[in-house]
Amino acid sequence: LMTTVLSFTTIHPTGKAEFAEKTHQFNQIQVGTPVVTTFKFKNTSDKPLIVKNVKTSCGCTAPSYPKAPIFSGDSGEITVKYDAAKVGKFKKSITVQTNVDDAPIILYIEGEVIILLLLSKWISGCELPPSSRDRRG
Repeated sequence: LMTTVLSFTTIHPTGKAEFAEKTHQFNQIQVGTPVVTTFKFKNTSDKPLIVKNVKTSCGCTAPSYPKAPIFSGDSGEITVKYDAAKVGKFKKSITVQTNVDDAPIILYIEGEVIILLLLSKWISGCELPPSSRDRRG
């Protein structure tokens, strides 16, 4: 009696969206000055990658991402704009969901929004600040 054994293998996509950088440091930003960064990624899976959704942790951060499929071996970009309206340190998350990654990918932008006073003219002696001009007699 001869027995034949058949083996079936389920093929799952391998790889994922591989990001060159997952955290971007803006350092210091002038209040009221929007800043933009781009997170670049490569599709290392064996099928087209679709960015299904990108969510940010607050309304001060706006993402832009490709709607068309990114084919195997090709690259894509997610652009993030931060409005820098509130003074202080910040760390904002950007959650990326794709069709080839089991779990969402979390990206971050960090920095500090500051108030930069332009005092160089009167510090160098060229011009006095407005409050000093009124007292010169």
